[in-house]
Amino acid sequence: MNEVECTFRDAHGQAVATLARIFNDLSLAEDAVQDAFATAVDRWPRQGIPANPAGWIVTTARNRAVDTVRRAARGRELYAQIASTALPGPAADPRDDGATMHDDQLRLIFTCCHRGLRVEHQVALTLRLVAGLTVTEIARAFLVSEATMAKRLVRAKYKIKTAHIPYRIPSDADLPVRLRTVLSVVYLVYNAGADSRERADLRGEAIRLGRVLARLMPDEPEVAGLLALMLLSEARVPAQGGASDVVILRDQDRALWDRVLISEGHDIVRTCIRRGLPGPFQLQAAIQAVHCAAPTFSDTDWRQIVALYDQLFVIMPTPVVALNRAIAVAETSGPHVALAQVDELAADLAGYHLLHATRGTMLRRVGRDAEAITAFDQAVALAPTVRERDFLERQREALARLG
Repeated sequence: MNEVECTFRDAHGQAVATLARIFNDLSLAEDAVQDAFATAVDRWPRQGIPANPAGWIVTTARNRAVDTVRRAARGRELYAQIASTALPGPAADPRDDGATMHDDQLRLIFTCCHRGLRVEHQVALTLRLVAGLTVTEIARAFLVSEATMAKRLVRAKYKIKTAHIPYRIPSDADLPVRLRTVLSVVYLVYNAGADSRERADLRGEAIRLGRVLARLMPDEPEVAGLLALMLLSEARVPAQGGASDVVILRDQDRALWDRVLISEGHDIVRTCIRRGLPGPFQLQAAIQAVHCAAPTFSDTDWRQIVALYDQLFVIMPTPVVALNRAIAVAETSGPHVALAQVDELAADLAGYHLLHATRGTMLRRVGRDAEAITAFDQAVALAPTVRERDFLERQREALARLG
């Protein structure tokens, strides 16, 4: 991606958000910004990237949109409204309108992640309108055809229009629930990139979206927690194996971990702890911070991790949280205790490959190899990716050879 494209992508969400507020039409806003990008691709390499790219894109896109509505049958009345809308012109300093652009971005993000939309539509809209990815890029990332992704985006925008989904920042009363949806969408994007090396670029986009949210909502500790969680997770990626291999935490070369990301993540976690308002993302980030602070696997403060999982389970009492806690318990109280906890989750997580993989590992550690092989067989059958399936098959084969 060249400098013009990178700069445009950073400005894309701000520009679409501002145009959507002015024209109350997401499709018109998106098309106008794309036209502005085409102009930028032509002019910026020759004239240089403007000092305020977002302001330049907004001004150029606004002019394109005005031309569009003027040509429409309803154009004259709407044009009169738009013409009276205060918005910085080409010679003005768009930074003077910073507060408005700040609110516009939040409105767009909360609209894209409205709970009235299906999750796949929330993700697609966020990546298209806020992150500025092309339809082709989003389709490739989620392994669907471009036509399918285009239809998904059209349906999402149509639902916003017909269901009268409001283009606004939630009230203080609604904000906690709505914010959780936004953060979950961004984390879903990150995990989509973590689950498949073919979609690795999504991790970078998710972190970029996390930074945007942290800038827009600096007083929301869960926003900071999500950003820290992604940074600390990303720091360990270089040691987690290639496209055809998995290296588990115990075996990772920690010299490969990104210490710059770890330092930034730790700083954010410490700030969150001082606020004293723990939430799910902050606690998950704190758990990752403990892992990243340990120079070796054996140096990990597992008791602290179990304590953090205890707090997380109070807030988010899910079987997956309980499973992760059991994995930590194996390091503090032994595999027999952990295995009993894992077995209690078997009914709730029967279709989850990591339940069976964890159970296989615990059974192997307590010397019940035949049962461990059966558990790994179940994990292999349920593994969602070839990479994970191959790794689990190797675990199973190693046990079989020992037998």
